[in-house]
Amino acid sequence: MTAAADRIFTNAEVHTLADPDVTAEALAVRDGEVVRVDDAYEVEFLNGVETEVVDLDGRVLLPGFIDAHTHLQHLGRSLVYADLAEADSPGDCVALLADEGGSDGDGDSGDEWILGFGYDESAWEESRYLTSADLDAVSEDRPVAAFREDMHIAAVNSVALDRFADEMPDGDVRTEGGDPTGVVVEEAVDVLYEAIEPDAEETRGLLDAAQREAHRKGVTGVHDMVRQSRAPEVYRRMDADGDLALRVRINYWSDHLDALTEVGLRTNHGSEFVRTGGVKTFTDGSLGGRTAKLSEPYADSPESETGQWVVPPAELRELVAKGDDAGFQMTAHAIGDEAVEEVLSAYEGTDDPASARHRVEHAELASDEAIERFADTGVVASVQPNFLKWADEGGLYDARLGTERRERSNRYADLLAADTPLAFGSDCMPLDPLFGVHQTVNAPAERQRLSVTDALRAYTRGAAYAGFDEDRLGTVEAGKKADLVVLDRSPWDHPDDIENIDVAMTVVDGEVVYDGRN
Repeated sequence: MTAAADRIFTNAEVHTLADPDVTAEALAVRDGEVVRVDDAYEVEFLNGVETEVVDLDGRVLLPGFIDAHTHLQHLGRSLVYADLAEADSPGDCVALLADEGGSDGDGDSGDEWILGFGYDESAWEESRYLTSADLDAVSEDRPVAAFREDMHIAAVNSVALDRFADEMPDGDVRTEGGDPTGVVVEEAVDVLYEAIEPDAEETRGLLDAAQREAHRKGVTGVHDMVRQSRAPEVYRRMDADGDLALRVRINYWSDHLDALTEVGLRTNHGSEFVRTGGVKTFTDGSLGGRTAKLSEPYADSPESETGQWVVPPAELRELVAKGDDAGFQMTAHAIGDEAVEEVLSAYEGTDDPASARHRVEHAELASDEAIERFADTGVVASVQPNFLKWADEGGLYDARLGTERRERSNRYADLLAADTPLAFGSDCMPLDPLFGVHQTVNAPAERQRLSVTDALRAYTRGAAYAGFDEDRLGTVEAGKKADLVVLDRSPWDHPDDIENIDVAMTVVDGEVVYDGRN
């Protein structure tokens, strides 16, 4: 006799997102796994005395979203400290930071930082970076830092600049007329992150806040990029305490490679909820900071800049070979077309990049040749559809790249047509899968545009594949983990308004972790 289900979700429009995308009316869950997906009549046979029946009132049920590129500690900071994402001017940022620091921004707090995260000047009428002149208005006694949403650029006030300038590479501290402006990039930003790194207790508070936000957005799993952080320790503690309801793959920075090898960790080691992912490295910077490495100069650079290497190609090839030999998936940040080519070359030097599922993170500019090389090698394109918010005429890509390169940025349709493994993530800019799906379904250029089904698959089964999880996650099928998201409206019926569809419910391991129906 078939055992009863723990929970039945019925009266729904279930999309399995398998191939083909089979639809159903209901599904049953037992011991954290999907045990039946069928019409409501068939699933009802698993309704027992203790079965909880959840009537979804016609809502759309999908596999839970897996965000293949996150920084959850950074997300937690934006939730706990000043959130500058909604600011529309430098003055607005200053006001938010002043509120964070107290009514006058000073007082008895001494060395206590005043922090803000997530500003994006490209959307402002006064489109410029924040500077120390701005942040000195927040406080002249306490260190102040405001981080741009790409995490490659920050602004600091004079207190912070005086305190940390000697630790920052000269080339990463922007100047005007020979004087520092308070704008810092790349390795200089790393100095700030090290200075504000929280202890384990604070880290847990940040990750708790980030987990709640992830559930609110329908996210059931993340690939978190961590560096010199207590996050791996805290995730494992949360897991042991039964407080982690998010499947986390930890992608460690390359400066941890020796330590990971020494303690015997390898990609995919771990528990149901915390696993070792890949080893992460940079190649270049960001388009916003004009530090992404391009083959041709930036359109708005008076000095014909082409960006900079964060990790030079020779060092990258050596690191990839070492990580691959040690049994790690490699995941490399590459935004500019020259950087993408160099990462692909490094991966082509390994024995089997497809089996290792080595990944290129971002790949915002990729040539026709690069698209072919993705397909030939089986390298995963781990990309961020929400970056298409910069792809409209007159947007950030237009300013930095010009029209022709803007229109061939983020080539998701071309990558998919070439059978490249495609995984979607957010980079927490913002963490919101439906926002990203909306951007690519409604993208301005055909080569960027995906169907609703393909976009959702990239955020579910595609991200699962990028994390070696396709056998347990990514589709709604019997035998898979019951990680699910329920939407108030169908994205297929409202393709021009996907970003405004509400998440009604999030389910992890068969348990409802977020219920927004009321």
